[in-house]
Order: sequence, then C-alpha cells, then structure tokens
Amino acid sequence: MSTNTEQSTTEPPKPEKIAQTYAEVARRASNLIGEHVQRQLRRGIQPPTDELGIAQAFMDMMARLLSNPYRLAQAQMNLVWDYFTLWQHSMLRFVGMQAAPVATPARSDKRFRDEEWQEHFMFDFVKQSYLITARHIHDVVSGVEGLDEQTAKKVDFYTRQYIDALSPSNFALTNPEVFRETMHSNGQNLIKGLNNLLRDIEEGDGNLRVKMTDTSAFELGKNVAISPGKVVFQTDMMQLIQYTPSTAKVFKRPVMIVPPWINKFYILDLREKNSFVKWLVDQGHTVFMISWVNPDGKLAEKTFASYMHEGIIAALDAIETQTGEKEVNAIGYCLGGTLLAATLAYFAAKKQKRIVSATFLTTLTDFSEPGELGVFIDEGQVTHLEKKMFRRGYLEGSEMAGTFNMLRANDLIWSFVVNNYLMGKDPFPFDLLYWNSDSTRLPAKMHSFYLRKMYMENKLVEPGGIDIDGVPIDLGKIKTPCFFISTMEDHIAPWKSTYLGARRFTAPVRFVLGGSGHIAGIVNPPAANKYGYWLNPAPALPATPDEWFAGAQQQAGSWWVNWQDWITAHDSAKVAARDPADGKLPPLEDAPGSFVKLRLDACPAA
Repeated sequence: MSTNTEQSTTEPPKPEKIAQTYAEVARRASNLIGEHVQRQLRRGIQPPTDELGIAQAFMDMMARLLSNPYRLAQAQMNLVWDYFTLWQHSMLRFVGMQAAPVATPARSDKRFRDEEWQEHFMFDFVKQSYLITARHIHDVVSGVEGLDEQTAKKVDFYTRQYIDALSPSNFALTNPEVFRETMHSNGQNLIKGLNNLLRDIEEGDGNLRVKMTDTSAFELGKNVAISPGKVVFQTDMMQLIQYTPSTAKVFKRPVMIVPPWINKFYILDLREKNSFVKWLVDQGHTVFMISWVNPDGKLAEKTFASYMHEGIIAALDAIETQTGEKEVNAIGYCLGGTLLAATLAYFAAKKQKRIVSATFLTTLTDFSEPGELGVFIDEGQVTHLEKKMFRRGYLEGSEMAGTFNMLRANDLIWSFVVNNYLMGKDPFPFDLLYWNSDSTRLPAKMHSFYLRKMYMENKLVEPGGIDIDGVPIDLGKIKTPCFFISTMEDHIAPWKSTYLGARRFTAPVRFVLGGSGHIAGIVNPPAANKYGYWLNPAPALPATPDEWFAGAQQQAGSWWVNWQDWITAHDSAKVAARDPADGKLPPLEDAPGSFVKLRLDACPAA
C-alpha cells in the first residue's frame, strides 16, 4: 500500500492540469501587472530618487576605494588565491580524497544545514565559492578609510543585504533541498511557489508582503493573548486590562505594564507556557496591561506627551480608582520603557511619587549608540519619512516591520522566500511570527519627535533636553529603584547602549544581561530553563559595559526569578485577591479587548 502511495505522488501531472495551472498563473500575473501600471499612472510615474542615500553612500565609498589602487589590487589577489585554493580542494574531493574546506559557514548560519551542502561535490563548491566572495566583498567595503561614520555604517549594512540576497540558498538550481523537491514534484513546487508569490502581492495590494505564518491558525483570546481578564478603562490612546487573579492573596501594590506601541502587548501573553502575564499573576501580582490603539490619520497630532498623559498617567488614575492603591510597580518594554523613564523624570520634577519601582525591558534612554537601526536615521531619510507620515497622518506599520526584518534578513526574509516561493510550502503556524506580522502604525507627530529628539539629537539624556508641557525632563533626578534587563544578541536595543542609559540614573539600579535577543531573551519562562543571565555583584555600575561584563557572573535559568526576588524585596505586603469584575470600574469587555484586534494585514489602510 505504501509503495503505491509513493508511486502515485511521483507520477507526472496530466498535461491538461499543467496547462490549466499555467493559464491561471498567467491570468493572475497579467492582472497584477495591469493593476500596478494603472496605479503608477494615477499617481504620476516619478523618476527614481535616492531618499535613503544609498547610491550616494556607495559612490563615496567607490571614490575612496579607487583612490588606493594598491590596496584594491591586493584584495583582488587575495580573492584569486582563495579561488585557486578552493579549486585545488574541489579537485581533491572530485577524485575521492579528503581536504579541509577553504571557507565554512558560521555555526549559527541556518542556510547551509542540508547535508548535501557538505556531501555533494558541486553544492559544496558553490557554497564555498559564495562564502569566499562574500567575505572578500565585505572586507573590502568595510575596510575603506576616510568615510564619515554614517556613510560607513550605511555601506556596511546594505553590502550585507546584497550579499545575503545573492546566497545560493535563495535560488532553485543552487539550493540542494529545492533542487530535490523540484525533481521529485516535476516542478510543481515552483508552480505552487509562484501562486504563493502572487497571493502575497495581491494581499499586499500590489506590494510584496511575505507571509511568515498561517494567520488563520490563531485567534486572540483563544490561543494567543490567552490570560483571562477585563478591560476596565480606556482612552483614545489605550485600553487598560486587569487580569484575573489565580491566587487567594496578592501583593498589595499592583504591577502596571507599559508595552511599546511599535508592537502589540501580547508578546508578553502568547501561550500559557510562555506568558509573562500568567507567570506574574501566578506569583501573586495584580497585573494591569496597557493595550495601545492602532492609530489612523485622526490621531496624527498625538505626541509623545499624549502617550504619557492619555496612557501611563490615565492608567495610574484608573488603577488607583480600581484598587485604592496610589503607587504601582511599573514595567516598560522597549519604547514603552523609554516613555516610562520620561514619565518618572516628569514625576520627579513635580515631586510626585506614583511609581515606586521601575523595570526596563530592553530599553534605550541613551541613543548615542543605537546599533544598526541608526543606518535608517539621518537628516535625509527622516525628512523623506516625515513627508510621507504627515501626508497620511501616520507611519505605516509594514514600513517599520520591514526595517526590523532587515536587521535579521536571513531569518525573517530569505528563509520565507525559500520556503514559500521555492519549496512551494505554506508557512508553519507559529505564534511568535503571528505576533511579528501584526504590525502597528505610529502617529506622525509622535514619531517625528521620537526620531529627531532621541535618535538623532539624543536629547533625553541631557538635563532639560526635552520638556513635556513645560516640565524639563532630567533622568538624573529619578530616585526610583530600577531594574534593567537587556539581552546579549539584541539588534534593536543593543545591550551596551541600554547600559549607558542605565548609568544616567542616580537611583539604585540593578542591571541584568540575558541571553538571546530582543524577544526570546525577554520571553524566557523559568520552566524552559534556557539562556541564563549575567549579574555583576558590584554595588554600583562600572563605568563601561565591558567593565561590567568582565565582573559579571553567569546564572542559570530565567531572569524572571531574579526579578521576582528583587521586586518582593521592595514590596512583600499581601491583600485579598482582586477580581476585575468586582472593582469600582465597570468592565468594558473581556481581555484582550478590541484595540488589539485591529490587524493591518486583514483590512485596507485607513
């Protein structure tokens, strides 16, 4: 029976079926091309411009490179020598002899994990040839002297994007896994892949929106954003969720979580086994979560201060009404942490004590070293972005998501190109990627302020560098005990940069360094027993992050447990559990609320 089944799957499809499939693909492709041309005509076809400054950066690089012909010739000779060595290696393998490879991929490189990349003579040659060329291109470009810092970073970043795009793993004839599947299915994988490509362009309204996961496999409140609770308050900017307790007694002081509005809050509440929210509730905390609105053009004038007043401060007022508690333990994630820091400084200037401990998850407050995101932020690029934002009132969520995906292009772009379009497979249902695809918009005025005052001018760390409603913001005035958790491989908020910000606080600070990246290092439940974290026992933060790490000790397990020890040292009093259905604020709807349910990939842009 199994043999017949296997034979049936390898039988070539009938000619009429192939013709029908090609006809349907041609029809859809023709429609898409026609629609694209019509859109361009309606908009007025514009000549290509260099708003991102990429062409200019590479012209500057080439001018510097050609000014030193000796160094260029030396690089070319090194490349030729490596190719000659590779040819010798390949000839030895061809006649059955063993030889050490000339170039090997990094252990973390998932592109070349198929055993044929090592075992098959031709694929091994293609792989090594690519790795040699990639290394030489990058070394030559990154070694050019005399470029200003921003140009050098831009050239380096986009060179790596170019190199990644040309990987042999991204092409049907040079990827052994795709080649096998093409032979096995008589090319049906490529037909299915083309259909997947057309689907993604159609669903993206003419723009390619690579599908990362099966979005139909998830439903908010059912299998993601699962923690029970009630929306007890809302403003134009946010809904406030109070979660249902799971213990008879709870800590007297509530926990308020301020997530970033670049992404949605439920990364902290995906599934039961990795939900930070559920874990907090199970430890006996009364947990409140801010769920930010996904703004449209009507909220274009909302500012950074709007997020503070209509977000954090409004939430604090609601929590006090609901629980009677005037003080909370606050947790801010990424941009939410930046807002939390500014709010703490605002309260310090007004001599208000409403937040008695502050936890910062991968949070930048000093933007002097923003990592690779800095490639996208200079005067020309920000001005171009502002024109688009102010025209429609917001930054489109897909644009921000595309930027973040480029920081890890092989994992978040090219792996899905191979799976969806070359292998012809549907993306696997994965809750983290469902969340990652759930983009949010950003109000134009707020985002312009954020880019200019923080990333470009780094004004948040200057005493009085920014003000909110005339109140000067000075992080040095913050006396609230702080817990900073950053992660070793964070591409969005590099840990050495978050460390610089942590040293700006005169309050007592515990700095913790977790393993992994911006998401996995934070969503790291104790039961998983992964990654671990580093602590430095010194009573004060050393002058530099390298000094801190030199004196740090690695700990097993999750930073969540260390945070719980830290927070209970500040607050151990208990009261009876608080049911959100029985509070002074009448519940508006069940968690996760309606604000979080607006998906930009499921509805046309406003």
